Amino acid sequence: MELVVALGLIVLKVALLIAILLLLPLPLTWLERKIAGHIQQRMGPMRVGWHGLLQPVADGVKLLTKEDHIPAEADRFLFKLAPILALAPPFVVFVAIPFGESASVLGAKITLYASNMNVALLFVFAVIGIEVYGVIFGGWAANSKYAVLGSLRTCAQMISYEIPMGFAVIGVVMLAQSMSLLDIVRAQANVWNIVYQPVGFFVFFVAGLAEAQRIPFDLAEAEGDLGAGFHTEYSGIRFAFFMVSEYAIMLLTSVLAVILFFGGWNGVLVPLPPFLWFVLKVAFFVYVFIWFRFTFPRYRYDQLMAIGWKVLLPLSMANIIITGVAFL
Repeated sequence: MELVVALGLIVLKVALLIAILLLLPLPLTWLERKIAGHIQQRMGPMRVGWHGLLQPVADGVKLLTKEDHIPAEADRFLFKLAPILALAPPFVVFVAIPFGESASVLGAKITLYASNMNVALLFVFAVIGIEVYGVIFGGWAANSKYAVLGSLRTCAQMISYEIPMGFAVIGVVMLAQSMSLLDIVRAQANVWNIVYQPVGFFVFFVAGLAEAQRIPFDLAEAEGDLGAGFHTEYSGIRFAFFMVSEYAIMLLTSVLAVILFFGGWNGVLVPLPPFLWFVLKVAFFVYVFIWFRFTFPRYRYDQLMAIGWKVLLPLSMANIIITGVAFL
């Protein structure tokens, strides 16, 4: 009976995670448009619902009812597979993400994570690397020059920034002596890692922007010169899959930044519930992602490559050496 209850809880947690991640673009698209409007001295969405609150619902209905067009010369199998490959990995990694220690529900103690892996950090980086295949297949299968260029840019960009991003978290692993995300948060009970790892955080966050393909690193889409990049030929629900994937990666990067460098659910000064601390920190980083989009211009492609290989990679390697000498 205990095994049945445990399996039921895992299924319930996974279903809840999937539901939240699928619905998350609704509030985030509204929030992004509102923030963009205020930054640019506009009102943002105002017509559909109070202050445009129902605009994301209208957009969802539009995407669900638009024609699902497949180009005549496209590779139909890969064209259909690509959005799924782009969407699945960001969802899967949240199985290993802890949102707190535990909570009491109706007298029962329930852990706030689906799985406590002792190599959770390695699992996250391994699975999220698969997401690039969805983008590459999407561009290649469409048989469109703009889409192929966008997918090739994405391949080079994500490989270039995954390396310094992985090196950036090695300092955190060295300090916590563990790759378990729970152990990493527990190791920050007194002092957050941002105090010891400011360089590691800088490299991780900049690489995270590039991995999420957000401005100033959205060279894969680049509306000005590629039309829309790898998803130029996509419409309807398949296009929506790529958009949900982008928001899921943005959320994942924010969650990892909080867990690895900002103490996770450990609070400071103000006595708030741990889960509330965690949500507030993640919300702050999501806001920073949106703020950056409407503040900085897009880099040129040569600048993008130079930052990854000539700046972030040396910085991340130097951070590992300094951490090893200073703390071990």
